Amino acid sequence: MVCEFRARFDAGLAPALTLEPMSSRRIPVLALVADVVAVVVFAAIGRMNHSASDDLLGLAGTAAPFLVGLVAAWATPVVRAQPAGLKAGSVVLAGTVVIGLAVRAGFTGRLPLSFALVTAVALAVLLLGWRGLSLLVSRRTADRALR
Repeated sequence: MVCEFRARFDAGLAPALTLEPMSSRRIPVLALVADVVAVVVFAAIGRMNHSASDDLLGLAGTAAPFLVGLVAAWATPVVRAQPAGLKAGSVVLAGTVVIGLAVRAGFTGRLPLSFALVTAVALAVLLLGWRGLSLLVSRRTADRALR
């Protein structure tokens, strides 16, 4: 269960912030947006660490191979069935890393091992990280609801 914060207004009282289950139609869209943001953040940090120019076109070029991998992973039924789950996150991670590195190597003609390892670790933290936090919040919310 994925939850979202909502402000509730009771008669004459200050607004109260509640955590309610999110519409199941919104979860895939938000999960895809979170994954795209994760890949773009990965590309932006990589460009900053290598003192690359900070133009939008350069960022798009750096992120593009990994976004291709992300789209391919999202085409699988495993990801579409439960996009915020850790199993889906593992499929997204594998597709993004493997296809992204292959596309990048195809364009650059090389693939340093250090780059591949840093890519895998950084994308694992970003793509699995938000899913883990979501799972933790959902479980805590469910536990509190049972009390």
